[in-house]
Amino acid sequence: MTMQPMGSTELDRMMRALGAEAVKAAAVLARASRATKDAALMQAAVLLRRRSADILQANALDLEAARARQLSGALTDRLMLNAARVEAMAVGLESVAGLADPIGSVLSEWTRPNGLVIQRVRVPLGVLAIIYESRPNVTADAGALCLKSGNAVILRAGSESVHSSRAIHACLVEGLLAAGLPTTAVQLVPTTDREAVRYLLAEMADTIDVVVPRGGKGLIERVQREARVPVIGHLDGNCHVYVDRDADVSMACSVVLNAKLRRTGICGAAETLLVDQAAVSTHLMPLIHALLAAGCEVRGDATTQAVDSRVRAATEDDWYTEYLDSIIAVRVVAGVDEACAHIARYGSAHTEAIVTDNAVTAERFLSLVDSAIVLHNASTQFADGGEFGMGAEIGISTDKFHARGPVGVEQLTSYKYVVRGQGQVRPG
Repeated sequence: MTMQPMGSTELDRMMRALGAEAVKAAAVLARASRATKDAALMQAAVLLRRRSADILQANALDLEAARARQLSGALTDRLMLNAARVEAMAVGLESVAGLADPIGSVLSEWTRPNGLVIQRVRVPLGVLAIIYESRPNVTADAGALCLKSGNAVILRAGSESVHSSRAIHACLVEGLLAAGLPTTAVQLVPTTDREAVRYLLAEMADTIDVVVPRGGKGLIERVQREARVPVIGHLDGNCHVYVDRDADVSMACSVVLNAKLRRTGICGAAETLLVDQAAVSTHLMPLIHALLAAGCEVRGDATTQAVDSRVRAATEDDWYTEYLDSIIAVRVVAGVDEACAHIARYGSAHTEAIVTDNAVTAERFLSLVDSAIVLHNASTQFADGGEFGMGAEIGISTDKFHARGPVGVEQLTSYKYVVRGQGQVRPG
């Protein structure tokens, strides 16, 4: 994979070839049997495990370069692989293989008075382009989900994860080859030249059906701004946890600590804690002390600052911020309705949670909050396709059109109408 800028003619030729091969592969995948697709996934999982040491060695090169470039802690965490994370990728491939094949399934069927039988049948989207930074696991997850859903995919990994992504991609390619499927069903753009991203977005509308970005705000803003094809993705993961007056204090502390600190660099990490005014005397201090003791910086309103001198004053910008770090903003609100209003104003429609033992209050929160994922008495870090039983995910969509929430196999499909008759003609 070249790290050097390419000439425009050379880049044009390379990208056009990728697109043409993807279209041909998509036609084959759309007709491939479940057994064939699953065989490719299972063989790729075998190879991931067999080559774990090689993948980790490639990842070490990426981590060394990341340290030299002084990448943030969040980006480095997303980039880092270990034996457990390689195993998780392999398990993800096997989980996707275990899912039902969505292609060809009949979503609904009805018969018209004139005898026409109409079916809505699930079909692939076609060719996807997935552009990502720092996350080498996206190579495996995206390849698996696209293959299972009958789509060809062009992967464009960032320079941060180039060595890791290439090693993982090789396992997918060999899995396809072993199953007798076109190896061009999952292609990795063989250059980190940023011009390749512009080309994917602006010059390949005739071959690419959907673009999915995975990365920082800058990348996603660029994709949404420049793409000439539909985009599935989210801009920010400004997630909230609201602790209600009827919450169990021990549960609240456990959920908040996990939501914020399990992995601070993922989009499902909580960035703001909202606490019911009626729970200040019972809940606020234990929550703040637990966060501080765990090494989390707390930025709060005046009521929160009064709890502990180590709490820094929160600014208006803090309520909008996706920290992706061990920092949390804390605000006291006058009950569930004000919590919902705060989320509506400052949130990014990603993932929000309420902690309460009051079922009525919980249902009010779950119905009022208009985010892709809402949870009751559970950590926001469950915002993940694997945790939803989807095997894996390409990302979390905050869109309302086509796909919302974890983007798994079914979300990478569309449908067509199949109409069967016995010679009916439409009267004039």
